[in-house]
Amino acid sequence: MSVYLAEFVGTMLLILLGNGVVANVSLARSKAQNGGWVVVALAWGLAVALAAYAVGRVSGAHLNPALTLALALIGNFGWGLVPGYVAAQLAGAFTGAALVMSYFKPHFEATADPATKLGVFCTGPAIRRPLANLFSEVLGTFVLVLGILAIGANQLAQGFNPLLVGLLVVTIGLALGGTTGYALNPARDLGPRLAHAWLPLPGKGGSDWAYAWVPVAGPVLGAAYGAVFYRTLFQATPPDAAFWLLSVLMISLWLGVWLEKPRS
Repeated sequence: MSVYLAEFVGTMLLILLGNGVVANVSLARSKAQNGGWVVVALAWGLAVALAAYAVGRVSGAHLNPALTLALALIGNFGWGLVPGYVAAQLAGAFTGAALVMSYFKPHFEATADPATKLGVFCTGPAIRRPLANLFSEVLGTFVLVLGILAIGANQLAQGFNPLLVGLLVVTIGLALGGTTGYALNPARDLGPRLAHAWLPLPGKGGSDWAYAWVPVAGPVLGAAYGAVFYRTLFQATPPDAAFWLLSVLMISLWLGVWLEKPRS
């Protein structure tokens, strides 16, 4: 199996199970309807772990363009592989979402609310404030990448790392996920959002493209800062231009959250 096919398959599994649990607890007449946030967070974390176990030995199981870019930024991954990885991740996410649509077709048809249907595919803010929403995605992904690098730096029993990364995702979901739905991954949001927009789904409504930049830009910025922050502080690497630039961006975003006015 090539590394690109591995990223495609791994991301497809991630979205099939992750978006699948959202469909399970959201769509009408599902036996799991109203299962709650803890169910969603646990299933997403276990989905990450399973996908990582499936393809990690082949491609490293990035499954996330933000992580791929962040690793390349700090020299842990070759830039030449980045375009292929990102394309495979987006294609896998689109395919996983299409499978969820097919699997839950009768329940989509039984669900009247277009927003509920959209929520199966992609994330959205609980309170729509662009800077606050962006900050949520930045901070959540910062914790994700910092945690992944920290886990990888420890001497652990063979095969234990994917489970810990899955538990890290559970923790982020339970602690930080309620503001925006914790995309943490541009492919996780953009691939399924494209599936929602392009594939036939009765009564689906719009795909909320006005918000779509947040779960793409936020994870990319957060992952990049998590990677350079780890390299600078935990590996005692002198701070470079990327560290200072991203630090200024993070401080500016933090200040922007406090200055942002509520929408009337």
